[in-house]
Amino acid sequence: MKKSKTIILAAGQGTRMQSQKSKVLHQVCEKNILDYVVDASKGSGIADVAVVVGYQADEVKTSLCPGIATILQKEQLGTGHAVLQALPFFKGLQGNLIVLVGDAPLIRPETIKGLVTEHEARGHGATVLTAEFEDPTGYGRMVKNQADELLKIVEERDATVEEKKIREINSGMYCFDAQTLILALKELNTNNTQGEYYLTDVIEIMRQMGRTTGTYMTPDPEDIQAINSKVQLSEVAAVMRKRINSSLMDNGVIMIDPGATYIGCEVIVGQDSTLYPGVILEGKTIIGKDCLIGANSRLVNAEIGDHVTIQNSTILDSSVDDDTSVGPYAYVRPGSRIGKHCKVGDFVEVKNSTMADGAKASHLTYIGDGDVGENVNLGCGTVFVNYDGKKKYRTTVEKNAFIGCNTNLIAPVTVKEGAYIAAGSTITDDVPQESLAIARARQINKVGYLKK
Repeated sequence: MKKSKTIILAAGQGTRMQSQKSKVLHQVCEKNILDYVVDASKGSGIADVAVVVGYQADEVKTSLCPGIATILQKEQLGTGHAVLQALPFFKGLQGNLIVLVGDAPLIRPETIKGLVTEHEARGHGATVLTAEFEDPTGYGRMVKNQADELLKIVEERDATVEEKKIREINSGMYCFDAQTLILALKELNTNNTQGEYYLTDVIEIMRQMGRTTGTYMTPDPEDIQAINSKVQLSEVAAVMRKRINSSLMDNGVIMIDPGATYIGCEVIVGQDSTLYPGVILEGKTIIGKDCLIGANSRLVNAEIGDHVTIQNSTILDSSVDDDTSVGPYAYVRPGSRIGKHCKVGDFVEVKNSTMADGAKASHLTYIGDGDVGENVNLGCGTVFVNYDGKKKYRTTVEKNAFIGCNTNLIAPVTVKEGAYIAAGSTITDDVPQESLAIARARQINKVGYLKK
């Protein structure tokens, strides 16, 4: 590959999106539309990238990762005008200039590579990325000669009846010889129905200069699917989810119903793990091998070990180690670390707490701001009372302790190693090692009370 640079056109407002934010900042599978296009360029081996910004330019600039140049297009006067604004970025380039659009997140690195390979092999001044659609309505048509050379690109609104029958359409993405493009841009004009500078016009200009122009048809038409409305946003998201899920399954993940499984683009899932319908995996979630994630579970930035079972539960910004079971209906809130061979049962909530290996809270328990030691058993209805209305305090339950049902642990408090708490107790003081704490009133029966 010759030395190459990429510019991404992302200046438009996207009025059909009916949104107050820039179209390219909407997300597909938890990632900005524009970021997919940037990453596709980098993945193809072209890391020198500039983005042409306009509408909400500051917000778009802020969203980009470091090292991505931005070029301001103050007035949106067409795609040709946008590329003209980027002229300083590629003025001295002796090689290829790739032009991509910021609202087409399905473009893949291998497609860009194919475009560049075709362009260099043919020695064209310009090569257009195209696709063939059964219904090409709304797209620019590729007008060719008998030698399959591209003569011109005609926009839908300017096309004749015969030209509208052509099914090969323009994606809006190109590979140019940079120096030839610079010369062609000087000849652009606004003699069209929109009164704009069309980048498509450089095809005819280059041919008048004696350069050949051609096309590269993507093997997958989904590559060029752009987003101009919320409906199209959902359609592209469905394609992206399918790609993500297919990739995971190709690497050994089992999905009961891929169409009902929602996984973010940065999620990692290990071999032989099973995902049931309704599973939502977000952020930087990592799931180990041979796990079972039950129906309607939601994990966000969760780190899950191997052989873990999670049933119908929510885990946020927390970790669960090997051979542990969570749920059903458990809620693990941010800052929690659950060890190996633990049980976090039904209607158990854990917040900013640790549970060491072998600890169990089987049902109806709240563990807030606590540290639970190895092999501790928390009986049904145990509550870590961590908040006094002003501050939060921690509770420590040391290893091998046993907490009876319906116990309130009033923080700050420590239950020492091997201690027992009698059911129904409210514990306000530390419990010594291997002691039994009983903190409840003695039962009194008033015989015959109701008859009186």
